[in-house]
Amino acid sequence: MKFFQLKFSSHASSYLITLTLLVIVFFVFLPFVGICLLFLLIFVAYFFRDPDKVIPQDENLILSPADGVITFIGPSDLPPETEVKSIDYNKISIFLSIFDIHINRIPASGKILSCDYVPGKFLNATIDKSSNENERNIVSIETKYNNTLVLVQIAGLIARRIISELQKDQNVTLGDRYGIIKFGSRVDIYIPKKINIHVLEGQKVIGGETILADQENKFKITGNIKK
Repeated sequence: MKFFQLKFSSHASSYLITLTLLVIVFFVFLPFVGICLLFLLIFVAYFFRDPDKVIPQDENLILSPADGVITFIGPSDLPPETEVKSIDYNKISIFLSIFDIHINRIPASGKILSCDYVPGKFLNATIDKSSNENERNIVSIETKYNNTLVLVQIAGLIARRIISELQKDQNVTLGDRYGIIKFGSRVDIYIPKKINIHVLEGQKVIGGETILADQENKFKITGNIKK
C-alpha cells in the first residue's frame, strides 16, 4: 500500500512544478514532446516518493538508513575525514538504484557529533573505492547507548547532489528523515564491532524499518561479516 501513497519529498517541488508547466506548454504545440515530458514527470514523482514508514520503537535498535540492497558487510577503517578513530568498526554498504526510495533515515536516536561534506568524484556507487573517492557527506552520531555510528551519503554515477538536513549538536530520533541523494547513490553505515549485525549481503533493506543491529546484543546473530 505504501507504493500508492501520494506523498513526495519537499525537495521535489521545483522539479515537479517545472515539468508540469513544460508538459502543459508542449502538449499544446508539440504533443509528442509533451508526452515524453509527461513520462519524465511521472518518473520524477516516483523517484521523490516519500511514504510513511512503520518505525520500530525500541531505541536499542540500529535501523537501515536507506532503502536498497546490501552490497558489503565487513571490517573497515572509518573515512579519514572523521575524528572517531578509537575503536574497530564494521561497515554496511547499501546501494540505492534509481527505483528505490531515496529519503535517508536516522538509524539510531542520539546526538549529532559532526557533519562533514567532502567534494569528490562520481564513480559507480557499487565500487568499494567510491567510499573514499566520491562526493560524500559524513555524519557521526552518538547514540543513547554511548556508541558512535558513522553515516556516509555517497554520490553515484548518476547522482549529482547530496542533501543533509542535520547540524552538529542536533538531537535526532530513530527513523526520522534526514536527507536525500538525488538520482542513484549509496549509503555506508559504520557500526562498532562489539555490536551484533543481523543482516546479510545481498539482502534488500528498507530505510527506517529493517533492523541492522541491536546495541545491547540481545538478539541472536544472523548476519554474515567478511573477515
